[in-house]
Amino acid sequence: MANGTAYSVYGAGEPLVLIHGVGMAQDAWTPQISALAREHQVIVYDMLGHGGSRIPDEGVTLADYAAQLAGLLDHLGLPAANVVGHSMGALVALEFALTYPARTLRVAALNAVFMRTPEQQAAVLARAAALQDIGVQATVDSTIARWFGDPVPPALQASASLVSGILARVHPLGYARTYLLFASCDRVHADRLATLAMPALFMTGEFDPNSSPAMSQAMAERTPVSTLDIVPGARHMMNLTDPQRINQGLQQFLAQPLTMPAASHLAA
Repeated sequence: MANGTAYSVYGAGEPLVLIHGVGMAQDAWTPQISALAREHQVIVYDMLGHGGSRIPDEGVTLADYAAQLAGLLDHLGLPAANVVGHSMGALVALEFALTYPARTLRVAALNAVFMRTPEQQAAVLARAAALQDIGVQATVDSTIARWFGDPVPPALQASASLVSGILARVHPLGYARTYLLFASCDRVHADRLATLAMPALFMTGEFDPNSSPAMSQAMAERTPVSTLDIVPGARHMMNLTDPQRINQGLQQFLAQPLTMPAASHLAA
């Protein structure tokens, strides 16, 4: 534990931080840890309001989540790291990279949200209100259906069960406060992506409707040094459902030199 942040460290090498999504916890990265720790010092932690970390104050901001990571790196004595985030964690990763560029080697945003349509915005705000009104447990089934399909395909049932278990353990107040922020911060980086000063990866699933390929493409187009990677057939929890493909994409990105020509590179 580091100043209210629960974390774990695996392997050795160039530091790599993995930031989970809203409602999840550090063990959501299990398929990535074993693969990526072969060449990196992999750091996973519970974001504010999740797992073993402290509950954020009401009105918590994205900057607070980025500061949590900065404090963890201070605790570990790490001047800089690669930063990878999924969903809400992708927003935190980008906020960290924009606020602490000297501490960010590379940044990867997986299944990130960006510039939601009015219909998407209304739906996510309705889910945030439901968490406040009826609680986490009443929303688990709809979350699993949204992320994995309804019914869940047999091949994805193990992943869906893992996610259901994490959601069952999440702190209701921490989840609700974080989700409310997640529902309202999809535009905060719109005018700042052009200032990203390191290589950036934008990766999402072909069939993720709420963190869509169009969103990742729009983010990549605004970023000076970017890679766009759309994973065929994948949905929102692709790091669990398609781990080999995700690990491969991350390994290829992390192998890129830190100094790259200012151009966008599109990968199928």
